[in-house]
Amino acid sequence: MEAAALLSPTATSRSPLPLLSTAPAAHRLHVLLPLSGRRRRLCLRSSPRPRGSLGCAGDSVVRSMGSSRERGVLVKTSSSSASVESATQEVGAASSGEWSGDAIRRRFLDFYAARGHKILPSSSLVPDDPTVFLTIAGMLQFKPIFLGKEPRRVPCATTSQKCIRTNDIENVGRTSRHQTFFEMLGNFSFGDYFKKEAITWAWELTTKEFGLPPERLWISVFQDDDEAFSIWHNEVGVPKERIKRLGEDDNFWTSGATGPCGPCSEIYYDFYPERGSSDADLGDDSRFIEFYNLVFMQYNKKDDGSLEPLKQKNIDTGMGLERMARILQKVPNNYETDLIFPIIEKAASMALVSYTTADDAMKTNLKIIGDHMRAVVYLISDGVIPSNIGRGYVVRRLIRRVVRTGRLIGIRGDGHGNSEGAFLPSLAEVAISLSTEIDPDVESRRKSILGELQREELRFVQTLERGEKLLDELLDEALSSAGNNGGKPCLSGKDVFLLYDTYGFPVEITAEIAGERGVIVDMKGFDMEMENQRKQSQAAHNVVKLSVGNETEIVKSIPDTEFLGYDSLSATAVVKGLLVNGNSVNVVSEGSDVEIFLDRTPFYAESGGQVGDNGFLYVYGEEDAKQKAVVEINDVQKSLGNIFVHKGTIKQGSVEVGKEIDAAVDAKLRQGAKAHHTATHLLQSALKSVIGSETSQAGSLVAFDRLRFDFNFHRPLSEEELMKIESLVNQWVSSATHLETKVMDLQDAKNAGAIAMFGEKYGEQVRVVEVPGVSMELCGGTHVSNTAEIRGFKIISEQGIASGVRRIEAVAGDAFVEYVCARDNYMRRLCSSLKVKAEDVNGRVETILEELRTTRNEVSSLRSKIAVLKAASLANKATTIDNTRVVVENMGDVDADGLKSAAEYLVDTLEDPAAVILGSSPGDGKVSLVAAFSPGVVKMGIQAGKFVGGIAKLCGGGGGGKPNFAQAGGRKPENLPGALEKARDEIVAAISSKSS
Repeated sequence: MEAAALLSPTATSRSPLPLLSTAPAAHRLHVLLPLSGRRRRLCLRSSPRPRGSLGCAGDSVVRSMGSSRERGVLVKTSSSSASVESATQEVGAASSGEWSGDAIRRRFLDFYAARGHKILPSSSLVPDDPTVFLTIAGMLQFKPIFLGKEPRRVPCATTSQKCIRTNDIENVGRTSRHQTFFEMLGNFSFGDYFKKEAITWAWELTTKEFGLPPERLWISVFQDDDEAFSIWHNEVGVPKERIKRLGEDDNFWTSGATGPCGPCSEIYYDFYPERGSSDADLGDDSRFIEFYNLVFMQYNKKDDGSLEPLKQKNIDTGMGLERMARILQKVPNNYETDLIFPIIEKAASMALVSYTTADDAMKTNLKIIGDHMRAVVYLISDGVIPSNIGRGYVVRRLIRRVVRTGRLIGIRGDGHGNSEGAFLPSLAEVAISLSTEIDPDVESRRKSILGELQREELRFVQTLERGEKLLDELLDEALSSAGNNGGKPCLSGKDVFLLYDTYGFPVEITAEIAGERGVIVDMKGFDMEMENQRKQSQAAHNVVKLSVGNETEIVKSIPDTEFLGYDSLSATAVVKGLLVNGNSVNVVSEGSDVEIFLDRTPFYAESGGQVGDNGFLYVYGEEDAKQKAVVEINDVQKSLGNIFVHKGTIKQGSVEVGKEIDAAVDAKLRQGAKAHHTATHLLQSALKSVIGSETSQAGSLVAFDRLRFDFNFHRPLSEEELMKIESLVNQWVSSATHLETKVMDLQDAKNAGAIAMFGEKYGEQVRVVEVPGVSMELCGGTHVSNTAEIRGFKIISEQGIASGVRRIEAVAGDAFVEYVCARDNYMRRLCSSLKVKAEDVNGRVETILEELRTTRNEVSSLRSKIAVLKAASLANKATTIDNTRVVVENMGDVDADGLKSAAEYLVDTLEDPAAVILGSSPGDGKVSLVAAFSPGVVKMGIQAGKFVGGIAKLCGGGGGGKPNFAQAGGRKPENLPGALEKARDEIVAAISSKSS
């Protein structure tokens, strides 16, 4: 289900606004800023920064506002002379107690709202951008506007954006500023105001609103940006000695090899002004913190590296909320601000320690817990469920760090008397209580967040226990290996990293346990593994790319497409553009694949999960009205905002730009899409009714012949639940209820109970589709007018597709009738073959299956007996190597079970010590291998699991097992003879070396 297309924007008043506005509570949503990372210019720098700085912020925009000329520009502010002050001097006009994180956020947003900016809510942490892993910068939702792919809907905006960065996760808690989750406050101009207003407003906000002493503020500018330097010095009044010119690596933002770019300017707070300005280094984190970053997007970087001025100059800024809170609240680090510290205090109380009196190691662990709990709460709220892939792995990794860190500092139990319970939900309760003004939806998702955290923690505790067993095995192996080689026992860095990354074992615990058993840890190797992972993470997830493709140039002159498909399946339109192989052409002839742009269309373009329409375009003669051309349309997509791209093939004649055409949608296929789309809405309502209202949509597909619905849930649905869901939907279908569609204000729609699709962008005006008494959703898709048109609904399958995500596939409409008829035909044929009635099919099949199982067991038993008989003859062929009996033989086509029985028989029959290695080719290109070693051989340090695995690789396979018994397989039976010869040589050599 999709968001409705934005309706016509409504201009707002351009009258001057008061200095501080009282923004509606609904607008007081906020952002988070990547304060972690050595590179703070979150706005998209591809190369790392050597110093800390902020990122940019952003969000989607909605409607027109006044220009900068009508908002007024601040007058020149003179700087006070530098004074010698301690780092703890009072900052701000108000006391630090008045500067809560919520107050700072509101003050920022209200300041820019009073200057004509539209306050917009934070976007999801899951970006609507395939090039970005998670939302790492406030500007991300404005990316299409900065690229010129979407028109601006307001001249300027201000946001507080939730952000996540995990590339510097190891620094969290160890520095004063690194975080995984943060809020980025930002103000943005889309071709409205530029450098002068951005700088003067930033200074006014910082010194007047937040009351920071001017003498404590330092400025950085790009080395060639004389304009910015002049504004800071001549108009704002910052002394030259406190304005630093920095190079391209530090103060010039680029989006990539080509595309929008421009110089930056940053504001730093000086904790120790008494150190003077001589040789001051803004990269000195002990003295300075960058808290506000201004990006002046004024150039386009061309393929040859040259810069050309942008026609529309933009402003993109970012202020770190946690950093500003640290300054105003006068605390030594971001973690001790009121944005994070309540979580830390809760963790400390559960660990029965005091943060105030704790040592540095304990404080670091508590900071990790405080930071990560915020991150996982907001990620789960935004629909990211723990898993082993993609974004889900980020959540899982953060959760596991909290669990292992909590256990390390002594947290046991849920804090409510259950010593075996999960403690994460108790910490999450605090994080949720702090979320009201950041993201109000978090509170409404409390139940699902707490449930997911509890399940994940309890699962991971079991994983930790498995890790302990693995560690014991690795230590045994290290001690055994050292004893045989005469060296010092050492646990490899690779094994330590495996314990850390896969099993969540803290390296400190690994080192401590290893030390108790006299085993050293290869920390250098571990650090190398960690660095490799860190590089992969940085390369994959921490750059927002802005690049302008050819399509922008091709269609920038084409207007938005008027969609007529809600009311009509046919229309007359004008061809506005043609593309063949990505190139713009004026005429396309028969046989060519083409992309066609029309001024208006009845064709639905794929969006919100619903596929694009199919149909035909017809061109008629201007004089004789005869058909001149036919285009078969097989897909319709949206490009650059609201431009529809009709993809198809010229079946007859030619199509020319500027000519009139008749567009006709395939009515049968459209009806199928409509039935499945409305059925999807009913399915979601039924799911919420049967399994709980906390379940939410995680994706969907609405096709002509089926629907697919992904939803967040932690277990498979039972047959009884599926039947209830199916029955509910069919009950609503048969009730023949008329659907109602209307356009409403977004907030009014939400207040009325309309469900918003996760991850979709919505404007201020949205389309609401309602099945009265059953379902109400924000949706721009096509629907039936009455539920009776759905005809029937049938669930085909229900399965898990990721941890915590389930998928239902179903059919409705004509597809439902076809499916039921086909299944009825299959049943008739089955009844005929089994010679029973339909109601007796299950019983008959169960009888046949039981007979088959009995027969197979008998065959398997006979094969095992035959294998043992063969093995009896092999016992006489055993060779003796230093008093150890050895059998290595090929047993032909004996299956794996028979091979196992033969090996067990031989190792029991032969005197200890004995080593038995058998192989076979049971057919179908398979190889089976087994190794059975008696206790005497195992005591020599020869292990069956490791031995047979190496041999299996020669046969294109692998395997393993216990030290005394192991099985393996392969896919290259032709290599079996050679593999067994190698096995013979290796076992003889191993026994000989141990005996000498």
